[in-house]
Amino acid sequence: MRKIVGLALALALGAGAAGAQVSLDPASPAPIASILGWSPERQASGYRDIEHVFKTHTIKRGKTVHPLPVAAKQIDPTFTYDGKTWTIDAYMKAYRVSGLLVLKDGKIVLEKYGLGRKPTDRWTSFSVAKSVTSTLVGAAIQDGKIKSINDPVTTYIPELKGSAYEGVTVRQMLMMSSGVKWNENYTDPKSDVALAGGTVAEPGVNPMVSYLRKLPRAHEPGTTFNYNTGETDLVGVLVSKAVGEPLAQYASEKIWRPYGMDEDGIWMTDPGGQERGGTGISMTLRDYARLGLFIEGGGVANGKRIVPPWWVAQATAREIDNGTPAPGGYGYFWWIRPNGAYEAVGIFGQSVTTFPADRLIIVQNAAWPAPTGKALSAARNAMIEGIRKAIVSGS
Repeated sequence: MRKIVGLALALALGAGAAGAQVSLDPASPAPIASILGWSPERQASGYRDIEHVFKTHTIKRGKTVHPLPVAAKQIDPTFTYDGKTWTIDAYMKAYRVSGLLVLKDGKIVLEKYGLGRKPTDRWTSFSVAKSVTSTLVGAAIQDGKIKSINDPVTTYIPELKGSAYEGVTVRQMLMMSSGVKWNENYTDPKSDVALAGGTVAEPGVNPMVSYLRKLPRAHEPGTTFNYNTGETDLVGVLVSKAVGEPLAQYASEKIWRPYGMDEDGIWMTDPGGQERGGTGISMTLRDYARLGLFIEGGGVANGKRIVPPWWVAQATAREIDNGTPAPGGYGYFWWIRPNGAYEAVGIFGQSVTTFPADRLIIVQNAAWPAPTGKALSAARNAMIEGIRKAIVSGS
């Protein structure tokens, strides 16, 4: 029987290694863990203005914008949750949703904002960034910079040779199954997530690489799912080393410019100046929707294939059991839902959920009062299913 880290805990801890980014004000450091305690007012302002809190790199957009036409018929569904009938407006107010956007067949059928947010405002992704990092792995394979998903990670990060990562493949990293021991418990100040990557311990070596290469092995690689945000940062390092340029620049070249995002993106960096592979991308609500469309379309932008033909199907399929109800699971930094959908998920209510059979994408940005929780997730799932039923029924 595999030892599984529960989904709720995994999502709750999805913010990333606690100190692995840099405050803009050295006299008043603001580690990522502090976000867990932000007041509602601070959330509403800080989540859309993260580049004025932490050091970031810009993901530059191009000259053209991918159109998101507004459908002639808009939806305004209701749904039932906790014994009550909810409107979308009531749901957004109760669950502090800053943006909700629904695409059907590539057209907007619902778009609403809250918490003072405007359509041009970005919103931080938390762990939705992991799915972007995964996509950049696919792009690097298509470009021939990563030769195979089954290559050892040490091929691209030689500093890991001789560590517990010896023999671990790129694919196993994307499945959160390296087998390396990692504790992602934010309530424990001595956990790995609290200690990893906060300072440059070895000049010339990424701080997360320095920390992770000292950890022991707990399981045989590829056998056990263990949610590990530090390791997703490591995949970001791997991509940067493979392609020879910063992640933000590569994301601009492979997604933002060719697909036509409407605004520049923002990507939080660690103390070594490396973008965080596991967290910290900010984009507009419509650009979250475009990210969903890009993946739904197989990773093709402006007629050019960005990832290999097989990539999206594998990345968004159940590659490993992660403790969610069958046939759910985990792909390559994508969560697989039991009802045929896949999604990118971040704490405090961020999600991009795609039902490929229905050509339906539902994007939510929020400032939940807690990183996650059964009731919060249940309400979001009820909202998603309510929207899906309205779309499928044509009501």
